[in-house]
Amino acid sequence: MPRVESRWEGPPATRQRGDPVRPRHLIGWLLALLVLPLAAEAQGTGTVHRVGLLAGSSAAATAFVRAAVVAGLDELGYREGQNLILVERYADGKFERLPELAAELVRLKVDVLLTSTTPATLAAKQATSSIPIVVVTSGDLVGAGIVTSLARPGGNVTGLSFLGTELAVKQLDLLKQVAPAIRSVALLANRSVQPELLFFREMERAAPGLGVSVKFLDAKGASDYEAAFATMARERVDGLVVAPNLANLDNRRTIVDRAAKARVPAVYQSHEFAQAGGLISYGINRPEFFRRAAGFVDRILKGARPADLPVEQPTRFELVVNLLTAKDLGLTIPQSVLARANEVIQ
Repeated sequence: MPRVESRWEGPPATRQRGDPVRPRHLIGWLLALLVLPLAAEAQGTGTVHRVGLLAGSSAAATAFVRAAVVAGLDELGYREGQNLILVERYADGKFERLPELAAELVRLKVDVLLTSTTPATLAAKQATSSIPIVVVTSGDLVGAGIVTSLARPGGNVTGLSFLGTELAVKQLDLLKQVAPAIRSVALLANRSVQPELLFFREMERAAPGLGVSVKFLDAKGASDYEAAFATMARERVDGLVVAPNLANLDNRRTIVDRAAKARVPAVYQSHEFAQAGGLISYGINRPEFFRRAAGFVDRILKGARPADLPVEQPTRFELVVNLLTAKDLGLTIPQSVLARANEVIQ
């Protein structure tokens, strides 16, 4: 194929009216049309934003949180690797590492800090009072002392709170409805996470009215589940509430299988548990909810102050019932519960 060479000897505007359109003029116009949009695009994407992600759990356990936030940011025009760089630090369940990791992200001068889990948020807040912090996962920001109020957070922290303490009572009530014979219920949770202690206190308040006693089973991760279920068997616990934390979600198959082996009815935090064989789940649609954190990041990068952005709470909750598991446990799910279910697995 022959090579075509051309010279542009001046802008197209130099052509006089009535002059013939010469090839070099035509090529000049085409180049101008191509260059202008590219220049505008380059100008629009000139700023690269650095967003830190601090998580108390592992990268694997936090993967779906990260994916949800990145998807939300993508919808708002932030492209990872182009105008967005995500700087990530994970404590792998070793919460004592969080202050060091938070300080490292502060030294790297990220524009915004995203935090996953309450301990990560507390560490980030202690590390900086100037870098904006957006909380992606936390059960009770007010109860944990992270924000002054949901409507007026104050300080440099805002984000999402998924009502962990209020869910405790609803989950306990649901468990009693589907398994009315239960008398002793355990909460499988992490004692070092303050919102989970608040979660348990709400269960304690509700327990007498439901005719049950409650017990706290401390489990920080996969290595603790065997001992926790052994304690349940020894103390004849016949019901289980699984706290809404990322470690439990990441190990949902282990928890569901152990509950089935122990023949203990259990209520879980999200639909992933019911789909893995859990009896019943009640909680937020986590990926859908976590995408909303992207809106906070966007507004802050555009100049908003965290103190002026009210903490968002979920408005929709999902109830999923697994009838196959109910049958294995010899339970009949009340019609009143089935009528409210968003999904019934049969």
